[in-house]
Amino acid sequence: MLPELTQDELSIALDTVAERAILALGQDGPPVNALVLARALGLAIAWDERQAGRGRIVRLGEFVGDRARGSILLRPDPRRERLQWAIAHEIGELCAVQVFDELRIDPREAPPGARETIANQLAGRLLLPRDWFAAAGEDCGWDLAELKRRFSTASHELIARRMLDFSPQIAITIFDHGRRTFRRGNLPGRLPPLVPLEQAAWRAAHEQGEPTLEADHRLSVQAWPVHEPEWKREILRSEWHGGDDDAANLNDEYCCDERYDESRA
Repeated sequence: MLPELTQDELSIALDTVAERAILALGQDGPPVNALVLARALGLAIAWDERQAGRGRIVRLGEFVGDRARGSILLRPDPRRERLQWAIAHEIGELCAVQVFDELRIDPREAPPGARETIANQLAGRLLLPRDWFAAAGEDCGWDLAELKRRFSTASHELIARRMLDFSPQIAITIFDHGRRTFRRGNLPGRLPPLVPLEQAAWRAAHEQGEPTLEADHRLSVQAWPVHEPEWKREILRSEWHGGDDDAANLNDEYCCDERYDESRA
């Protein structure tokens, strides 16, 4: 996006536009069915087995009142969450201009790729609306399995990443087949490397196939196995209990611990 734009300003605009679109559903809680939402917004759905991508929007037009003009072409996919994401992304493409309007930015002056970035972030907010997700997260202690049950149209990974948009200070780490493929936090400063408590939680979830909780006075780590017959994924949510400096202090403490070996994770 533009250099002078803060993340808070962008988030507010994205949430505002997503919430406005979801009003078309006329429901007061999750899950959001992107297929139903698209139709409620006036978009037709059709299937195209030959297209390269999962979804694309055609005959893109402006909104007339609260109704859109256009069609979404989808490539069939056996995974429900992928289809839901594809539809939500195309709705995001359509609604991106509203985000630019909220931010008072001329889309022609935005950097290349800005519209795609907005569409991606809108898709996550359409499937996981801010108010509903925040309330559910606080209600269930940010338990990934329970959030997946409530927001069934979103993937485990999307739900985990969405947690980063909310307090408290956390890190989300994802392992696929024993290899770390994602790690990001909402902490100030540099995210510390994986610490022994996180390694222990991950190994227990990986080997036992059961949700795991590891905790000490500074850190709590929840680990959830998302295992399928040919795929083993584990998702960790690490929450720091102290102030802003605790993550940095953990980093210093554990990097001096001879038991720590990040290469093993």
